[in-house]
Amino acid sequence: MGFNCGIVGLPNVGKSTLFNALTQTAAAQAANYPFCTIEPNVGRVAVPDPRLEAIARVAKSAKIVPTSLEFVDIAGLVRGASKGEGLGNQFLANIREVDAIVHVLRCFEDPDVTHVEGSVDPIRDAETVETELMLADLDSLEKRMVGLTKRARGGDKEATAQLALIEPILAALREGRPARTAVPKGEEEAARRLQLLTTKPVLYVCNVDEGAAATGNDFSARVFARAEAEGAKAVVVSAAIEAEIAQMPEADRKDFLASLGLEDSGLDRVIRAGYALLGLITYFTAGPKETRAWTVVQGTKAPQAAGVIHGDFERGFIAAETIAYEDYIALGGEQGAKEAGKMRIEGKDYVVRDGDVMLFRFNV
Repeated sequence: MGFNCGIVGLPNVGKSTLFNALTQTAAAQAANYPFCTIEPNVGRVAVPDPRLEAIARVAKSAKIVPTSLEFVDIAGLVRGASKGEGLGNQFLANIREVDAIVHVLRCFEDPDVTHVEGSVDPIRDAETVETELMLADLDSLEKRMVGLTKRARGGDKEATAQLALIEPILAALREGRPARTAVPKGEEEAARRLQLLTTKPVLYVCNVDEGAAATGNDFSARVFARAEAEGAKAVVVSAAIEAEIAQMPEADRKDFLASLGLEDSGLDRVIRAGYALLGLITYFTAGPKETRAWTVVQGTKAPQAAGVIHGDFERGFIAAETIAYEDYIALGGEQGAKEAGKMRIEGKDYVVRDGDVMLFRFNV
């Protein structure tokens, strides 16, 4: 099961620098001109989770395997992209394929780095990108409405249901509001199938200069206020610092971060926020060979969680031996949890919780 976040933004906001640091590669060319990232670059990154090492110590595992999240670096967007300006058509096609949007906003002044709009204003930049996405959604739905209206007049029940879903969304887009603000309650899955750009969850990444990495600045404060108002998430990152950290030996990173007043890297915060944005949780399997983290969507039941490991586990699911993470650590692992009555045998209707340590029983 793959989950991905598309990294978007205007040209020269630090988008590709952030992607390079995330994947610790130079796969995306970070250059000071628009459209240098012509093909979307994809990188899978480990989701930082201190619970993995704690479980592995208790289980005496030979290996640790984290779960991962995919990031896609998408070509820079400019005003007019919805009408094909710049690399607009390609941008819109690529962004349709991702599960969530990581929107990088420039929150630093630097006379040596040009800005396509001529000045630094992250709120204006956020609105530019969102407007282009809304215009693309509006165009897509208006085209769809023509055929649906004809079919609904002819008594087609499916078309009538589609119109009931689309009409409030279309009204919101015409008023300049993103589609996500008008999805009827209970229709989230149906709306997702419309593949609209502005129904995707958004994480704003405020790219600040090095001096503001720990505290943020006036620019980032405005972005956080916007995120809160629209139910989005925001994090502060200095792409320049992250690029530096990415080149360092692992052992030196903690001291370097501490010297800047940071407890963890901005990238760790981006990954964790992206994971939470997608409504994902982690469960674990543990044994002498390995401790491994697995990703499922919040609300997943035990058989489907087992299917993430192997389809046979889901098809032949019998039960799941389940221990809460806190109990697993406090009681010294599987045996201690069993003896304390903290290992539960869960059936097909059990909804997996974040941090569960699980062993699946199955028979195919």
